[in-house]
Amino acid sequence: MEYSKLFALRIRQLCAEHEITINKLAVMSGLKQSTIDNILRGTSRNPKIKTLHKIAVTFNMTLSEFLDFPELNNFFLDEDNRTGE
Repeated sequence: MEYSKLFALRIRQLCAEHEITINKLAVMSGLKQSTIDNILRGTSRNPKIKTLHKIAVTFNMTLSEFLDFPELNNFFLDEDNRTGE
């Protein structure tokens, strides 16, 4: 899975858990609908921390909690750096 798709996955999972639509997430977070749509489509390959923070707060989470999910924790940014060196 691509790195950028992990954020889309997390957002979709949280929206499903909290039973809110993407549109409602945009309204509640104060972000533009297009910003969230771009993350979900993978157009925004590196969302800003500020954007992710706003989304996290909307779900009553810290940014650390938002970023702490298995798919991201098990993702290797550099295929040559699998050992963590």
